[in-house]
Amino acid sequence: MLRSVRCELLLLLCVVLISTTAFAQPSDTSPTAPVPPAILNAKTVFLSNAGADSGLFPSPFTGTPDRPYDEFYAALKLWNRYTLVADPAQADLVFEIQLTAPNGPSNGSKQNGASDPVPMFRLVIYDRATHYILWAMTESVDTALLQKSHDRNFDDALNNILLDLKDLSNNTPEAIPSKPGKYRFGTPPPPRG
Repeated sequence: MLRSVRCELLLLLCVVLISTTAFAQPSDTSPTAPVPPAILNAKTVFLSNAGADSGLFPSPFTGTPDRPYDEFYAALKLWNRYTLVADPAQADLVFEIQLTAPNGPSNGSKQNGASDPVPMFRLVIYDRATHYILWAMTESVDTALLQKSHDRNFDDALNNILLDLKDLSNNTPEAIPSKPGKYRFGTPPPPRG
């Protein structure tokens, strides 16, 4: 009898332990690294054009190598989170935008992990006073077969960089409004002036 009571207690203890571990919520105890205060507190930004790698304009993307800079500048101006300045000495931060086409295998062995590189936008955020990189982000431009699809994927990737920046700046990420009179990627940027 004593043995059966022990078995029942042991069985009950096992059931309790299994049920508590099965239904326990995983605790997220990993700390989140802080965003540099300079990014959160900045008021003025200088946008630097780091250019685009050769061979990307006018094919597969329409326009000129200044297209990423022009469109990102127009989107930052529309966002109105930062005041854009013409002189980096007047800025709190420097944003450097670049469209790259990394070198890599052409038709590499996909089974060995090789893949053809795709163009990507890279936005680097510098502290103007110290010249240190505070943050960097990249967004790949999806591949396409048609010119129109290349350009749409270009616009989507550039929009994603802006959304990443909005998220980093603690602003609610939202797509660029497409209401009449509002800027959208893929429309001709306003003239520089």
